[in-house]
Amino acid sequence: MPTAEKTPAASAAASVADKSATIESIAQDIATAIVEKRLPPGTWLREEALGRVYAVSRTKIRAALLTLSKDKLIEMIPDKGAFVSKPSVQEAREVFGVRRLLEAEVVRLFIARAKPAHYLALEQHIHFERSTLRSTATTGTVREKLLGDFHVALAEAAGNQTLTELVRELVGRSSLIAMLYHSSNDPHCSSDEHSDLLRVCRGGDVEAAVACMTEHLSRIEANLSLDSETPNRQMDLVKALLA
Repeated sequence: MPTAEKTPAASAAASVADKSATIESIAQDIATAIVEKRLPPGTWLREEALGRVYAVSRTKIRAALLTLSKDKLIEMIPDKGAFVSKPSVQEAREVFGVRRLLEAEVVRLFIARAKPAHYLALEQHIHFERSTLRSTATTGTVREKLLGDFHVALAEAAGNQTLTELVRELVGRSSLIAMLYHSSNDPHCSSDEHSDLLRVCRGGDVEAAVACMTEHLSRIEANLSLDSETPNRQMDLVKALLA
């Protein structure tokens, strides 16, 4: 068994230990590490190691992990501990099915409520996507997070906080799914589709915009290897080494 100091949880969490870290900030930091793929599915999140990283008690770490378990980013296994979630094929399909339903409503609300400033902010996001994607130094992790952030930003602009929270959770879970099931999604294609969606929204055709979003999410799902229940074997190895 590797020492606590060498676990992925310890190396991928906060860059600077902070004795004043709150439960919320710890949970957010770990969630970011998961979404950015620095903590792969199956990784064992050891409470004592995380406690040293954040310079807080195991009680506070446990509370942060419980928060993440409610968002389905980690799984709490009795008598074993907390592990980064490892979604099944069925769960992956369900996540994208729910995203299509929820984000269709996001589009409807956005068209009804969005102001010129909202369109401008999203256009700037797309511009940043494209400039980032052109950089050879940009990793796949950064690309996928940036593309997922567009969906969250669209939900925020739609003005429904609860819906935004649900979209944020599902985008995070989608990132795990993409990592586990070998997504072949072309980030440039996704960015172009974001631009097309925004153009249709600006034109006010609600059903056409909903169709754009639905097709976009369906294409992303179709680029996953969900033909069998055999996920990324490398992730199985990570979990085995940490057991």
